[in-house]
Amino acid sequence: MTQSSVLPIDVTCAHRPPDRSESARRMAIVLGITAVVMVAEAVGGYLAHSLALLADAGHMLADVAALGLAVIVARLAQRPATPERSFGLLRAEILAALVNGAALVAITAGIFVEAWRRLAAPPAIHAGLLIGIAGIGLVANVASMRILHHGHQHSLNQRGAYLHVASDLLGSIGAIGAGVVVLATGWTLADPIISIGIGALILGGAWRLVRESVDVLLEATPAHISLPDVHDRIASVPGVSSVHDLHVWTVTSGVVAMSGHLVVRDPAQNQRILEAVQERMQALKIGHVTVQMEKDPTCD
Repeated sequence: MTQSSVLPIDVTCAHRPPDRSESARRMAIVLGITAVVMVAEAVGGYLAHSLALLADAGHMLADVAALGLAVIVARLAQRPATPERSFGLLRAEILAALVNGAALVAITAGIFVEAWRRLAAPPAIHAGLLIGIAGIGLVANVASMRILHHGHQHSLNQRGAYLHVASDLLGSIGAIGAGVVVLATGWTLADPIISIGIGALILGGAWRLVRESVDVLLEATPAHISLPDVHDRIASVPGVSSVHDLHVWTVTSGVVAMSGHLVVRDPAQNQRILEAVQERMQALKIGHVTVQMEKDPTCD
């Protein structure tokens, strides 16, 4: 005799995923700010002949697309589940995070190539205009980061948007630094050198985002959860003879699922054991639990 239980994603006792409607609203505001600053930096970078500013403007162009994708996906993720998609479109957020991370990697590669070219033949730079435009971008990026800071640690989709804005902030700081050096010393090589440094910082965050997104899509055990610990917590429930076919994975940001088979010799204990397992998994913030109970191992 077997007994199984599935806790829906939105049950009261489960660990709730982040508020996606609030996340979408915040990202939409930042999308508008980023689009305005992108145009200003593109025009200013062209007039000032600054790679640092043009690189930041090009990066912000990708940010506009990335933020637009993040907003659309956050809205899609709120749609209810259907018989064809039992988890709804929650994982669309992970796909968006992966695309945004890959875009950041590609942008960084472009910055490195252009910086190398300018190291060989540095153009004249209008430092005053560079500093002024970059200053506008700095203020806008600080405001955008404050808007996106709340909740970015709990959503890969929002974290992707947050990293795009954070890299824009670094770009603005780097452009201002390059402008100050050029204005003070006339050393135009500061512009491509600082651009390389900015690219390296962006690449680190982008790679982490891609890696985490791939882990979710491959249904890897979440980094903050130890599978042996999950096994031991279940196996130590009185009445459980053994645990096998155990899996823990992330459905989307904030939604961790677990499934497993438990050998229980006395079927009369099934309900008590089931409730004990659910309670222990909730302590690990695993909110979607599926347990199959068996008198004898059927899938060892």
